[in-house]
Amino acid sequence: MYTSFYKLAEMPFTISTDPRFLWLGDKHREALANLNYGLVEADGYVVLTGDVGVGKTTLVNALLESVDDSILTINVSHPTLSILEFFRFVAKAWDGPAEMATKVEFLFFFEESLLKTHEEGRKVLLIIDEAHKLSEELLEEIRLLSNIEHQGIRLINIFFVGQNELKDILMNPQFRALRQRITLFYDIKPLSPGETAAYIKHRLQVAGGDGDIFSADAVAAVHSFSKGYPRLINTICGR
Repeated sequence: MYTSFYKLAEMPFTISTDPRFLWLGDKHREALANLNYGLVEADGYVVLTGDVGVGKTTLVNALLESVDDSILTINVSHPTLSILEFFRFVAKAWDGPAEMATKVEFLFFFEESLLKTHEEGRKVLLIIDEAHKLSEELLEEIRLLSNIEHQGIRLINIFFVGQNELKDILMNPQFRALRQRITLFYDIKPLSPGETAAYIKHRLQVAGGDGDIFSADAVAAVHSFSKGYPRLINTICGR
């Protein structure tokens, strides 16, 4: 492609979430700080929302890269599962049986595993990516899972990550109990013109370039077309 012409070691504008290309603007750093706070301090749900292509999954990956073995993470990136399929997916975090025939069987296993993990001095973090795609039934089951406690301490942290429509879903009357438990809510916005310029330069430098391939006018045009959405910035710059 164009890598040899611009003396780049690799493609700088792929849309994959390679952590080496991670760039955090002020909004993203604030969002990541909120996620870390929610993991350590919050006694409830953390909700992260944003439009398509704004960088939600990138932030989730950055959080997962930053945690150590004291955190057992369960990252559900395909939430369009049946309730039993979801239970089996979660159970695999503890190397549980692949086939759980009933909800009762899962709940016994799940509570026992949470208690054991707590006794080991570890936290459990359940991340639901694309949470706006959850069925109402599964969303209610997830809410009930968070009620498991030990001596007044909740044994699982739950992060919901989704597109903007997740906010509307959570406003439905049937999710009143869940909504009251949300302790942190953060909405990611697109990049500003200055952040767009810094983002482009960073990716070029990671790819082995000097970061100055695009003129100021070109960067302004990229921001104008992309509206500051990182995924669109990558697509346009690659073109």
